[in-house]
Parts: sequence; structure tokens; C-alpha cells
Amino acid sequence: MDYTDPAHQPDAAHGQQHPIGIYLKIWGLLFVLSTMSYMVDYFHVQGLLRWVLIVVLMIAKAGLIVSIFMHMMWERLALVYAILTPPLCLLVLLVLMAAEAHHTFGMRELFFH
Repeated sequence: MDYTDPAHQPDAAHGQQHPIGIYLKIWGLLFVLSTMSYMVDYFHVQGLLRWVLIVVLMIAKAGLIVSIFMHMMWERLALVYAILTPPLCLLVLLVLMAAEAHHTFGMRELFFH
């Protein structure tokens, strides 16, 4: 097989080409999600609902950017796991620390007041 001829090179050597339409759709969706983030402040949403909405919209935008613009959607599963597992582990640890902090605060309120 003649690998000097571009027609006979392995697929990995050619690079990936994706239709421009998918990028335009993602840009539109990112615009909609960013508008929704702005609307949270515009309508003066307060309290826990505000932070939940902001975080959910932020994670949705980050997921779209990573999966489409950084081409993670088309990568091997092992690479996806290698990149996504550490932030997910940190998120689990953050939730556990928040639960522990809540418990500690409750015990201090109970015994010291």
C-alpha cells in the first residue's frame, strides 16, 4: 500500500471534518442558554433557585463546548473518561464536604447555644 498517496492514507491521518451546520446549531443553543442565564438576574431570581439555575446553565454550556468544539463527542471512550472523571470526582467530594459542613454546623448550633 502506498502511504505517500493521500487517497491511501489511514483515516486518522486525514483529520476529522464535521458539517458547519452542527457548529451553527451549537452556537445558537449557547446563545439561548446564555440568554437564559442573563434572564435569571434580569428577573431577580433569588436564593437557592438562582444558584441552581446558574450552575445548571453553566454546566450545560460547558458540556456543549467540550463535546462539540473540543471534539470530545468523537473521541475514544477512554479519553473521555480520563478527562471527565476527575471533575466528577471533585464534584462528589464537594457535595460530601458540604454535607459534612452542614452536619457540623448543626451540631454546633445544638450543643453551643
